[in-house]
Amino acid sequence: MDQVKLEDGQSLDLVSENIEKLKELFPEAFSEGRVNFETLRQLLGDYTVLDEGEEKYGLNWHGKKKARQIALTPSAGTLLPCPEESVEWDETKNLFIEGDNLEVLKLIQKGYANKIKMIYIDPPYNKEKDFIYPDRFQDDLTTYLRYTGQVDDEGLKVSSNTEVSGRKHTQWLNMMYPRLKLAKSLLKKDGAIFVSIDDNEVVGLRAICDEIFGEENFVAQIVWQKSKKGDSKLVAIVHEYILCYAKDKSQAIESGVWRTRKDGVDEVLEKYQSLREKYKDDHLKIRGEMMTWYRSLKDSDPRKNHKHYNWSDDRGLYFPDNFAGPDDGRESRPRHNIIHPITGKPCKKPSTGWRWDETKTEWALSQEPPRIHFGEDEKTIPNRKSYLKETALEPFSSNFYQDGRTATLQVERLLGEGVFQFPKNTSVLAKLINLVTKDDDVILDFFAGSGSTAHACLELNHEEESSRRFILVQLPEPLDGSKKEQKAAYQYCVDSGVPVNIAEVSKARIKKAGEEIRERNPSTQLDSGFKVFKLSSSNVQAWSPDLADLESSLLSYEEHLVKGRTEQDILYELLLKRGVDLAVPIESREVGGKNIYSVGFGVLFACLDESINRDQVEDIAQEILGWQAELSPSSETHVFFRDSAFEDDVSKTNMAAILEQNGISHVRSL
Repeated sequence: MDQVKLEDGQSLDLVSENIEKLKELFPEAFSEGRVNFETLRQLLGDYTVLDEGEEKYGLNWHGKKKARQIALTPSAGTLLPCPEESVEWDETKNLFIEGDNLEVLKLIQKGYANKIKMIYIDPPYNKEKDFIYPDRFQDDLTTYLRYTGQVDDEGLKVSSNTEVSGRKHTQWLNMMYPRLKLAKSLLKKDGAIFVSIDDNEVVGLRAICDEIFGEENFVAQIVWQKSKKGDSKLVAIVHEYILCYAKDKSQAIESGVWRTRKDGVDEVLEKYQSLREKYKDDHLKIRGEMMTWYRSLKDSDPRKNHKHYNWSDDRGLYFPDNFAGPDDGRESRPRHNIIHPITGKPCKKPSTGWRWDETKTEWALSQEPPRIHFGEDEKTIPNRKSYLKETALEPFSSNFYQDGRTATLQVERLLGEGVFQFPKNTSVLAKLINLVTKDDDVILDFFAGSGSTAHACLELNHEEESSRRFILVQLPEPLDGSKKEQKAAYQYCVDSGVPVNIAEVSKARIKKAGEEIRERNPSTQLDSGFKVFKLSSSNVQAWSPDLADLESSLLSYEEHLVKGRTEQDILYELLLKRGVDLAVPIESREVGGKNIYSVGFGVLFACLDESINRDQVEDIAQEILGWQAELSPSSETHVFFRDSAFEDDVSKTNMAAILEQNGISHVRSL
């Protein structure tokens, strides 16, 4: 029975409750606390509302309604599996998807909605020559197919952000808006998105993020100082930003993560552990060596920030922290006696009383070893023990310095000098990932660039022995060897014998990063692989009849699957359309020359051979039934076949009858 709440003697305000629910689902339909019904109608699928006339309060630009509609328009594409370009295809749970991120974000909606814990993106900053997309790139899949040479070019041009059209910021906003809209629906309730940007578009980005994610879910505008000096005629710009929004800020707070390890902590604890092994329980000798070690460090060394942690007991490294009550004038502060363990006399009390009450003090004293630090006698005020291992985490600062050049050197070590311009720093990304995610969480980057997000995820998983997964999406942007900034990457692709585009270099970087980690630690259990998928047109032919010859059109559509596509191609489109994780385990067996696939330990079976005759029906059906019995799937089993594969209707009917008689009622044909 539903519970009815009585508040302030009034009945439940159903209108307010409904408005709050709408606001949670469609924050961009609200402005200054009021519903913009025109926007709401469009979000609910009414595309007749496309007049670019007067808008309500908020950031408006020409094409905004069209951009919103684009986010809601389904994709006609699919993702083709590429095992030959992948690393550890059969074992890995990581994904690298090559294609237009707008189309890819649409395609993965069903399988990954509300499942991504963190999104990090480093989109084009809309500077000169860095915002490269084909004209009308956001329109449909056909534009992408022409861009990548999968269909005839027909004179398609590539445009940058030059001011020729007078719409530099408008074009950038039209590109970003639908992608961020789709990204939000992928995030878990307690998930978050981080977006790198600079002053060129930070204002517009902040405005559209407020609209899409809700201003109340804004977390921070982080300032990343990347150098100590910069060249400028007026003011040296040495920073950029990382905008952070939560899907639901209250849920993000409740998730209990959002802490990062203090710089230098791990090294200090490692030093302390070596002294414990050397001196065992001689804590005075351990303290002496710790203090000597701290003094040997430079003042700029982050390890020296923890020099006050130099005391030790059997629990670990600590420092005696003041636990006097705050000086707020309260006379009611706890002032109970704390007895010195050696003299047996009450210790001196702080003038402001104790921070802890008597119950917590007794608990601290009862621990082994005690969590209170005493002086030589009762004349010294006791302190509470603050252990470094328990205080190693802190909130991420909204302002930090990290030299941007170290990231370039890291990539050059793997791929060679100048292959990637200005890659993101993996140590910074690892901190952001660690700030928000836990083991087995999924991280998405749909502007993958050099692959820094994947590299950071691999390093973090190796350090923590965790299993975070990454999904990267990158446009196969062609490289031009005549351009100075692309020359090294162009040559790398030529020398490697791979297509000359950024996606190929990104994949190479991730592969080499995994290899480097394994070389450092051959025994690691790290998942350093990734499955490669490429965006393409659907395996199902679009119905485009010749009105002058309908008979021929019908005959040509009898086989409605695209010729030349493999069984794996069709299988993975089936998984996409059914909302199945693309990293799900897939096994195969052969019966009479026909492949049978088991997906998700028997939740789905498929036989996608082009022909099944009457004599083969029984064998295939029995193999599926026997395999299902072995696996005992946790939910109902679904089985799929090509509709055109069956020799006749009798064969198809017999297959369905055998499976249904043995408990599999969900039998479908494609």
